[in-house]
Amino acid sequence: MSATLSSHILDTHLGKPAADVAVTLHRITDSGEAVLLANGSTNADGRVSPDSWQFGSTLNSSESDLSHGRYTLTFDTQSYFDTQQITAFYPQVIIDFMVRDAHHYHIPLLLSAHGYSTYRGS
Repeated sequence: MSATLSSHILDTHLGKPAADVAVTLHRITDSGEAVLLANGSTNADGRVSPDSWQFGSTLNSSESDLSHGRYTLTFDTQSYFDTQQITAFYPQVIIDFMVRDAHHYHIPLLLSAHGYSTYRGS
């Protein structure tokens, strides 16, 4: 079983996609350890597509899809808001989620300087 992952960030404070936001993907082991799997960055449309993840040495290229388990996405919102010259309350957003089947998982993030919201997209 393997699943794919994408994300999309909309800056609701500025009313536009959030470009150049660094994102990391970790797998959470049964013992609770976070293992870095991949790095990514949002494009001009605020998106990280399934094929844009840069997987590290912990995975073979054939294992870039996700298997059943627990994962986190961490968004570096501090750097993003610093470039916008906006003082933000949350320096990062961490989304903890479960992959349960071999579907595509899309995780949108609606972001502002003092709050955020997320959901499982399609």
